[in-house]
Amino acid sequence: MEETSKLQAEAKPMIYPSNGKAKEALINEKQPEVRPVRGSALRQVLVAFVANIGTINTGMVFGFSAVAIPQMQMPNSTLPIDEDQASWIASLSSISTPIGCLLSGWMMDALGRRVALLLVEVPLLVGWLLIATAHNLPLLYAGRLFVGFGSGLVGAPARVYTAEATQPHLRGMLSALASLGVSFGVLLMYALGAALPSWRHGAGVSAAVPLVALVLAAVAAPETPSWLIAHGRPKEARCSLARLRGDVCDIDGELDQLTRGTSISAGDGKSRSDMAASKRQTEKPEPLIKTLFKKSSLWPLGILVAYFVIYQFSGVNAVTFYAVEVIRAAGIGGGDSDYLTAVAMGVVRLAATAAACILMRRMGRRPLTLISSIGCGVTMLGLAGSLAYLEPGDFSILSWLPIVCIFGFTITSTLGYLVVPWVMIGEVYPARVRGTLGGLTTCAAHLSVFAVVKTFPYLQHLLTRPGAFCFYGCVSLLGSIFFATLLPETKGRTLQEIEDYFTGVTPTLGPPKENKKKIKSKELNGSVPV
Repeated sequence: MEETSKLQAEAKPMIYPSNGKAKEALINEKQPEVRPVRGSALRQVLVAFVANIGTINTGMVFGFSAVAIPQMQMPNSTLPIDEDQASWIASLSSISTPIGCLLSGWMMDALGRRVALLLVEVPLLVGWLLIATAHNLPLLYAGRLFVGFGSGLVGAPARVYTAEATQPHLRGMLSALASLGVSFGVLLMYALGAALPSWRHGAGVSAAVPLVALVLAAVAAPETPSWLIAHGRPKEARCSLARLRGDVCDIDGELDQLTRGTSISAGDGKSRSDMAASKRQTEKPEPLIKTLFKKSSLWPLGILVAYFVIYQFSGVNAVTFYAVEVIRAAGIGGGDSDYLTAVAMGVVRLAATAAACILMRRMGRRPLTLISSIGCGVTMLGLAGSLAYLEPGDFSILSWLPIVCIFGFTITSTLGYLVVPWVMIGEVYPARVRGTLGGLTTCAAHLSVFAVVKTFPYLQHLLTRPGAFCFYGCVSLLGSIFFATLLPETKGRTLQEIEDYFTGVTPTLGPPKENKKKIKSKELNGSVPV
């Protein structure tokens, strides 16, 4: 008894400390360590830039025909072509692109996002070297097929990698870097066409881009945590998160979220999202083919395929691939100034893409899409009307209308059409089939590119040039109805929230009302206890 009383007496100061500092230490000991939810923005930005360098090639592939075809049609051309051959040079890259898109989906899911980023650069390098050294049409055609195949391979891995490697508050802006890369590639090719004596030199310079992308991806891009978790490699996933976020943020919390498949905005109670997450933990993974045919896969696939068809038949790539010819048809410039005007269009497109990257975070996907659909419709109809009614050599105030319409079309198409659907590829699909469905979507997108680019010369003969532009404008305006009705807003939502929405677990993409204050508080504080 005496010994027990002695022990209690000795323990008493520890339980009820009279010393103020000791009490404060005891309180602090009970407080959980607080770490920020958001990781290093710099790390995420840098790795996103590395992942998207390859997309510059896609823009260069798009812009090549606009530069090369007018040079090949000149009387002193070393490789003369007719109109039909010109249409094949412009469109052939889009034939092989869908094959690359389909293969890229398998590569991402089977080999990993990082390995896919490395392998996609090889056909691009081979293709540009073939074009640069081509002295006959078959070799040139082969080079175009190779670079088109590489463009198909690079699109989905760059976007999916960026979406999985970045956090929701940065994902929209950084996923738009792929579109920024494409726009920069178009500008770069237009500039090379204006500065260099031959399209061969431009192709040779272009070969350096995939080489740089290959080296930087090998050095600086870790595998994404989502893919590693999905393939049962949690330790490697934690190392990847540490590289992508820095080790001062709540890495374990994000890793736990990825492992359990729960949304960060779920409340303390058992919501439908919580129950769905618990169900996902206990169930065995479904066969891939079954997942592909579920509502959560087919619904977003249908929306995005329709999005790409509408935006392509709004005339975006008809203008991009035949930029110099469209400029000449509009009576803008003449001689070498045609190429300088094309460069100016490239600058405007690049600036608009950069603006779209910023607006993506502030405005969301739906408003930017409607700006594009309505803006492209109005400017295309304006271009059609000006070409139909203005006489050649007209120097009235209305003679400025074609150039205003062309540059207005470039700006409005870039703000939404050239950015939003590509960003959503990395957002709307279930994690298990995100690579496969991303490849299928980019496949459908580039089949639409081929259809538009190949048929543009024939559409001009059938409907006249103003009629062709009128057709594109009407498609874009009608597409506004589809976008306003069916396109969801994914801004600020986690990938799991988006998947739960398309599965039907949650009725909307907005956070639950009872959790809005908690979410806002977390975002303001930027930290969670661990």
